[in-house]
Amino acid sequence: MDITVLLGYVGAILIGVVLGLIGGGGSILTVPIFVYLLLIDPVLATAYSLFVVGVTAAVGAIRNIQKKLVDFKTAIVFAIPAFIAVYVTRKFIVPAIPEELFSVGDFLVTKNIGIMVFFALIMFLASISMIRRKKGGEDSDEVQKFNYPLILVEGLGVGVITGIVGAGGGFLIIPALVIFAKLPMKKAVATSLLIIAIKSLIGFIGDVENMVIDWSFLLTFSGLSVVGIFLGIYLNQFIDGNKLKKAFGWFVLVMALYILMKEIVL
Repeated sequence: MDITVLLGYVGAILIGVVLGLIGGGGSILTVPIFVYLLLIDPVLATAYSLFVVGVTAAVGAIRNIQKKLVDFKTAIVFAIPAFIAVYVTRKFIVPAIPEELFSVGDFLVTKNIGIMVFFALIMFLASISMIRRKKGGEDSDEVQKFNYPLILVEGLGVGVITGIVGAGGGFLIIPALVIFAKLPMKKAVATSLLIIAIKSLIGFIGDVENMVIDWSFLLTFSGLSVVGIFLGIYLNQFIDGNKLKKAFGWFVLVMALYILMKEIVL
């Protein structure tokens, strides 16, 4: 087996470990692993990422449901506009993006380059969110009150972003649940996994209708990621998740800068 392919499968386990340890962020690694280690086309990589993210988040969501941490009403209110947006994005918008976007001098910006640069910008925002995230909000007793217009807008926005880059978008969903639905942080994190699972898997349906899927590879990769999330949940007993989240944020920032350098400069 080629060393880069082996590293790709190790990366699948790492994605799950990160999700199990810090409750999010791991999905931001899936597209770079697919594109740079396994040499998969960026558009197909974002489709595969949706499936891996959806399956892995679903495992985490089931665990949180057992712990009674998931707020189903909030999940439904947020997930409906999100999964509609991600399905429409994958089914209609992504296929409609032209292969050649524009040129700057002699540099041609293609669809693949555009997707990876946009993905790098999302990684940058996610890294800042992880690095700057403050403790607190765990025991909030504030009465739940939905801001429906903002939840609708946020859900649609997250759905479109997820559809384009194939990442879960937890760094956008969790603050929205805390601010707009008044959920305490633990419930927001738990509920976000259910939302991510629903919208990612429904978005992937749009790809099944447009693309040829290598199910053997995809199920193997997803299975390794699920193994990783259980390993991460176990390791979470011994490692400070807050410190790890900040360190992982810096790692994601470096990855974002690397992608920008590779796609634009190199």
